[in-house]
Amino acid sequence: MPTVLVVDDSLLDRSLAVGLLEKLPDYTVFQAVDGRDALEQLELHLPDLVLTDMLMPHLDGLQLVAEVREQYPLVPIILMTSGGSEELAVQALQQGAASYVSKRTLVADLVETVDRVLTGSLQVRGRARLANRLSSYHVEFQLENDLSLIMALSGFLREEAQRLRLFTHAECLRVGVALEEALLNAYYHGNLEISSEIRETDHNAYHRLAMERSGQLPYSDRRITVSLSIDRQQAVYQIADEGPGFDPSTLPDPTDPANLDRPCGRGLLLMRTFMTTMEYNPTGNSVRLTKLRNSESELLDDDQVDG
Repeated sequence: MPTVLVVDDSLLDRSLAVGLLEKLPDYTVFQAVDGRDALEQLELHLPDLVLTDMLMPHLDGLQLVAEVREQYPLVPIILMTSGGSEELAVQALQQGAASYVSKRTLVADLVETVDRVLTGSLQVRGRARLANRLSSYHVEFQLENDLSLIMALSGFLREEAQRLRLFTHAECLRVGVALEEALLNAYYHGNLEISSEIRETDHNAYHRLAMERSGQLPYSDRRITVSLSIDRQQAVYQIADEGPGFDPSTLPDPTDPANLDRPCGRGLLLMRTFMTTMEYNPTGNSVRLTKLRNSESELLDDDQVDG
């Protein structure tokens, strides 16, 4: 039974988030009125996930992320952002938060974001570990425009990172989030050529158009090619679609707090923040995501991860 701690000093916003999550089957939701109260709640009942506002008295979201990462490294954190909190949110993502959702789109995005992060976290904890002796590894997939396959591959890549002990538990979760964003970008924006602005105005229309185009030419004939190459120093993920591409130089800077709430900025921010490097090819239909591997001394023991 998943448990979530919702932290927000605004009763209205907190009640909205709690209400959305309590509609999910078997979820248990706790509440805290600020960061200080959240730390007290964490001592009483350790949740599977923390959902926190950024601007709060006593202990703000950035400070709470630091405390949770220090005391409870296996608990993922999702941020709720609003006007004025963008800079803090970028810092929090850089310091270990797993994802974020804008309060403006809470109704449309919260449940999906929580489910994706929580599913990844719980799966990662339960995987058996291999010793950090892998010298090289390469795997490649070619997927049709099938969202279930894309999500399955996202889970596989996240689980492989944990199984092969490429990164710490927290970093495996963050890498999984970044890869999922890259795969969804290749699916929706690359092969199906659907603008993120449609999702901003009509969430249901966005997904209906994706379903329609996945069965129409020329979209239905396009494929997504995904490769993973590992050596002793790094893991390199290459994700390419067969869409028309775009000019990468026109992308907004996702680390600029002013762009945090833009429709096309969320995935880019998570990809760039959670990976060591992110590079698009000149035509914009292939992205190379690199993540440096941890040394053995930095990895959690198996019992710490599974506990």
